[in-house]
Amino acid sequence: MMVDLAKTPSFRLDGKRALVTGGGRGIGLAAASALAQAGAHVTLAARTREEIEAAAQAIAARGDKADALQLDVTDLDAMWRAITAAQPFDVLVNNAGTNRPAALMDVKVEDFDVIFALNVRAAFFVAQAVARRLIEAKRGGSIINVSSQMGHVGAARRTVYCASKHAMEGFTKAMAIELAPHNIRVNSLGPTFLEMPMTRPFFENKAFREEVLSKIKLGRLGQLEELTGAVVFLASDASSLMTGAALVLDGGWTAE
Repeated sequence: MMVDLAKTPSFRLDGKRALVTGGGRGIGLAAASALAQAGAHVTLAARTREEIEAAAQAIAARGDKADALQLDVTDLDAMWRAITAAQPFDVLVNNAGTNRPAALMDVKVEDFDVIFALNVRAAFFVAQAVARRLIEAKRGGSIINVSSQMGHVGAARRTVYCASKHAMEGFTKAMAIELAPHNIRVNSLGPTFLEMPMTRPFFENKAFREEVLSKIKLGRLGQLEELTGAVVFLASDASSLMTGAALVLDGGWTAE
């Protein structure tokens, strides 16, 4: 008797080109490293030339393919020029983002504007620019918007950040609908608090650390490498049926 077994799709990205914004450190660098290891040619974009050049060299020294692009994504004209000049990117990790935590009554207009300029305005138009190049080339692709568990819940001292990430979840869904006919998939990644150099100072505050750990059902902070499998999954054909969705890696934070 013949039994038809379903094929397991490949998580490999050989021959694909990937762009990672905020690629010099943290989630961006971890994502870039994972995509390169899966076979993609990765372009790391960030404002600090030394940082991304060192990161790209470290990936290349391992035998994978990476290059550096110095770019401030909030400068939309420079961003459009760079993406128009480049070969189309099959994968975008739309990761550049920021936060300036403050109690609601202390939120300043300039802080609101900085957070929205990067987390919403720049992220939106980077995705548009990458998608436009793919459509012109008649190629499918995968756009991964790096959001947060805060795109799904609220939290004190994070009103503006929550607003920006809820906005990203909204444009992820809407972009997915418009880009589906072009076989360009758009999904979001929603991590919880991660243990990394950028967040270490926050967690030296014992009360804050305890509050965070009480919300994460697994009882610990996330590690950067725990996001990389999800990034490769979303970038690859393994997630070919997934678009307009949120992949939340929050240790159970949003489960209740």
